[in-house]
Amino acid sequence: MTDALEDAGLLSPVRAGTPAEAAVCDRAWLQAMLDAEAALARAQARLGTLPAKAAATITAAARAEAMDLRGLALAARETANPVVGLVQALTRVVAETSPTAAEYVHRGSTSQDILDTGAMLVARRTLAPMRGDLARTARALAALAEAHRDTVMPARTLALHAVPTTFGLKAAGWRQLVLDAEARLREVEERLPVSLGGAAGTLAGYVEYARLEGVLDAAAYTDRLREAFAEETGLAAPALPWHALRTPLADLGSALAFTAGSLGKMAVDVLALTRTETGEVTEAPVAGRGSSSAMPQKQNPVLATLVRSAALQVPVMATGLAQSLVTEDERSAGVWHAEWQLLRECLRLTGGAAATAVELAEGLVVHPDRMRANLALTGAQVVTERIAAVLAPRLGKAEAKRVLTRAAEECRSGGRSLQDVLAQHFTADELSELCDPAGYLGVAGALTDRALGS
Repeated sequence: MTDALEDAGLLSPVRAGTPAEAAVCDRAWLQAMLDAEAALARAQARLGTLPAKAAATITAAARAEAMDLRGLALAARETANPVVGLVQALTRVVAETSPTAAEYVHRGSTSQDILDTGAMLVARRTLAPMRGDLARTARALAALAEAHRDTVMPARTLALHAVPTTFGLKAAGWRQLVLDAEARLREVEERLPVSLGGAAGTLAGYVEYARLEGVLDAAAYTDRLREAFAEETGLAAPALPWHALRTPLADLGSALAFTAGSLGKMAVDVLALTRTETGEVTEAPVAGRGSSSAMPQKQNPVLATLVRSAALQVPVMATGLAQSLVTEDERSAGVWHAEWQLLRECLRLTGGAAATAVELAEGLVVHPDRMRANLALTGAQVVTERIAAVLAPRLGKAEAKRVLTRAAEECRSGGRSLQDVLAQHFTADELSELCDPAGYLGVAGALTDRALGS
């Protein structure tokens, strides 16, 4: 029955088997919440409001494998969140070792403190390998950009050939997006906060239990508790409780959406360039990968397809996380609850895309011969912008444009080359130089160098 209920990724292959999938699975989420409970107990013990021995017992008992995961999920239907059942289960496990220590489980806390802190731990544990994958992808793209700094290919605008560019500049552009994504994730990761607010954001429960231990300065105590809790978890200490101030979720969702989208740009370009009639790049050939169930001749671009699928899903889900900012009162009924699965999907889809992008970038095969052949498809029309600039001083700007427009139409309809049509305006040597796509690259090489130097 357990296997039948497991979310194995059958309909989400982009994240199946990736580090992100393991980092956000139910058991990982459960362990993160248990880690939050244990860290809170240790923080209170550091401040003398909970026995150190009890904190050690709670920490030792806070193991996901000791819990009935499915039972906790079913119990959550009765309380609308999994923490109530988790606290009961943890208390029972602790009591088996020390009934006294069991009295200190979840002391002064509330469900949202534990679940939100657990969510931030899950996010951090997912972002670390994700950022590593982005760094690998950036290195692979840097190598491609350097190797193909001067590899000429058609730039395409609105799906059609525009002017010549280089594959090096294209790869450098992909890399820049990946670097931007990694920077955003790093910034968000550094700000992921603990949640410490108590029942309604006043920390009253923590204060009351501290008073029982002789603590009289509530403000100083809660400040110290917040800092100690942050240190125990490795998360940041927020200025205010954020039960109803959902900036961390909105920021995280935004960074994940950008990351998925940045990888999606590379993927969609690869898909366009790998078309049979284009053939300018292909994914690394791997036995059995990309086969069609009906067409034996095909090797489908699987990696780019998977990355693109994530890039189309994550921004939609991240919008749901942004909507969590519109939450009522000091604790929402439904808004908070709606975040959990959205966050999990954003994390594991983006993490899956990042892991897949590594293989895509590191194995990408570039075909300069096809790029050159495709440049010739329009008979040098990709350089008409250049020719118009040269012709303008001779004929005037408006007349030069009319001449080039008529020349392009004549090439398309009559099958003549641009050189033949323009022979009356230029010498053969001039046309040979002007019609060479490699001579009209602007500062593509310098731009690539600049990007690789950053």
